[in-house]
Amino acid sequence: MRARDEARAARRASEFQAFVAGAGGRLLHTATLLTAEAPDDNPRARRLLTLALAHTYACWDRLRGEDPYDRARQYLATRFARSAWHRHGGPPPTGALALLTPQERLILVLRLYEGVGEEQVAALLGLPQERVHALCDRATATLLHPPRPPAANPAASGTAARTATP
Repeated sequence: MRARDEARAARRASEFQAFVAGAGGRLLHTATLLTAEAPDDNPRARRLLTLALAHTYACWDRLRGEDPYDRARQYLATRFARSAWHRHGGPPPTGALALLTPQERLILVLRLYEGVGEEQVAALLGLPQERVHALCDRATATLLHPPRPPAANPAASGTAARTATP
């Protein structure tokens, strides 16, 4: 009995290692896109990935035909959503997707990068499908046409510069 349990544990570990080798990079990239931080040093993305992989490993034996990548991605998305909705403090994101709200980022990454259908994203986030569609459209428009920073008033700048010189 003990030998059978050890063999099962070894098989489980081997299967999981193969899964991580094949999917770990893409899941890390997804986490990096979600956090909208620089990909080279992103502890939030690595933490999200670690939590998603730990959750997937914990339920590995119960997957029974379910795609482990889908399970890991789902946990990654819901964990990000919970932490982003309740996050206070810390440095703001600086990546290309930093213009988007966390919800817009999550929907855009799931829809466009991961290729998840609107119905699935809506079910995952508990939103109406129309809301997912609208948020995805708004996020795409924001990235295609980013808001311009307010132009500095040249007259005010010149006045300040003249009064500052002796």
